[in-house]
Amino acid sequence: MDGMEGKVEMMNKRRVKSRELFLRFSAFLFTLVSVILIGLNKQSKLIPIKLLANFPPVDVLVTAKWKYQSAFVYHMVATLIACSYAAVSLFVLIANKGGGKRGLASIIVILDLVMVALLFSSSSAAGAIGVLGYTGNSHVQWHKVCNVFGKFCEQAAAAVGLSLFGGLALLLLVAFQALGAHNIPN
Repeated sequence: MDGMEGKVEMMNKRRVKSRELFLRFSAFLFTLVSVILIGLNKQSKLIPIKLLANFPPVDVLVTAKWKYQSAFVYHMVATLIACSYAAVSLFVLIANKGGGKRGLASIIVILDLVMVALLFSSSSAAGAIGVLGYTGNSHVQWHKVCNVFGKFCEQAAAAVGLSLFGGLALLLLVAFQALGAHNIPN
């Protein structure tokens, strides 16, 4: 009977490790694609601007870039940090085949939680600016810009969404670790 219990426990550890491997790889992939999308996000348009009422409008080349808005800069840096962390933690998981080191596991769970907070806060900040871009704010005379820079806005929205999926993968890792710490079958 002990031999059978040992095999079941080994299979459970393998299943947990493969789930953790999948979630860490997913977090890495989502944040990597998000960094690439936001990093390459740029759109230029000729915008007609009317300077005087009696004169024809003047076409001005205007460029939208992620680095022109502080919320997108924060999103880029935070997602890059989370992507780097996901890559390192994935490497540590693969290199640590025997499992075991409790101190390292505790540090990783804490860092997972920090990355969740970082990704969710940066995605929220970038999302809030995105909503202003789509709708504007008539109370302070901020005009919507996504009707002009549609590609830029769509790419930024995709980057924010992917970053949120990366944060969700890390959140699931923390949740499974918490369930395992309380001996609740997961």
